[in-house]
Amino acid sequence: MTSYASAGVSIEAGDRAVELMKEWVEKARRPEVVGGIGGFAGLFDASALKSYKRPLLATSADGVGTKVAIAQAMDIHDTIGFDLVGMLVDDLVVCGAEPLFLTDYIACGSVVPERIADIVKGIAQACAETGTALLGGETAEHPGLLEPDEYDVAGSTTGVVEADKLLGPELVRSGDVVIAMASSGLHANGYSLVRHVFFGQAGWKLDREVEEFGSTLGEQLLIPTKLYAKPCLDLAAALEVHAMSHITGGGLAANLARVVPDSVSVRVDRSTWSPQPVFGLVGQLGGVAQADLEQALNMGVGMIALVAPDVADEAVRILGERGVPAWIAGDVAEAGIHGAGGSVTLENTYA
Repeated sequence: MTSYASAGVSIEAGDRAVELMKEWVEKARRPEVVGGIGGFAGLFDASALKSYKRPLLATSADGVGTKVAIAQAMDIHDTIGFDLVGMLVDDLVVCGAEPLFLTDYIACGSVVPERIADIVKGIAQACAETGTALLGGETAEHPGLLEPDEYDVAGSTTGVVEADKLLGPELVRSGDVVIAMASSGLHANGYSLVRHVFFGQAGWKLDREVEEFGSTLGEQLLIPTKLYAKPCLDLAAALEVHAMSHITGGGLAANLARVVPDSVSVRVDRSTWSPQPVFGLVGQLGGVAQADLEQALNMGVGMIALVAPDVADEAVRILGERGVPAWIAGDVAEAGIHGAGGSVTLENTYA
């Protein structure tokens, strides 16, 4: 007799996964959360927004991309959630929004309760670190579409910012200073290129010890995305920050240009930092041109803030105290001085 289980879907495994993840979801609560997991929808008490004069809701949706293939190959699943939360929440922070809640979606070939719980554990821990409630989610079993050990993760998040505290291009002006914030490594972008170079072209294995990394290749590639939410919100609350840019797919120049108005141009000085060895090795082993590396990878900078010139040194200090290495990396000038209006120019060579 045919059943749902014989078709490859286990309701019992799904229920077991929910039980295992409850402990971690509970750690990622905010006072505004109503009820717990298990309902058809997550509930968030919006009366908390009454204290705002004009609250603007910000929302973001994203995934982790092919970095999940590294987690699957290494059978380590409790860090990929940090990558998901980083990709989601830090897109909200660039406009000054405080993240409120997040929902996740996990698609898998077969529900292994312990593996699903590990994924959710990472998501919940990252949510707790960023002050975001893990409000709910969905685990979907797709036999025939995904192999039993394959999965993908995605999610969406919502935040809020007071209208008169909104950050963005309209605040950026000539004389502003570029503050760069260090990445933890590759984060979750460019892994199709990275995997092609290390595995396809170089023929390296995940367990290869790499002297430049001081670790195996797999350990390097699985380093979680750095979370900037709380430090950046603290920075915006303390100082005159005009705009921020999350450096993800497209690289530094393209993402920074998204917050640069046509009235100014921006210069970023590469000589102010040294990218981690992994970036150089991708270029060296794959024969990848610098322009292509800079378009696909963050090159050691995960977030940028454009601040008023008189607070630049204080911005670096505040971020450093909150565990984010930061430095002055460039400046903003009138259009035409560093390039065309709205442009970002990278100058010099890396240190």
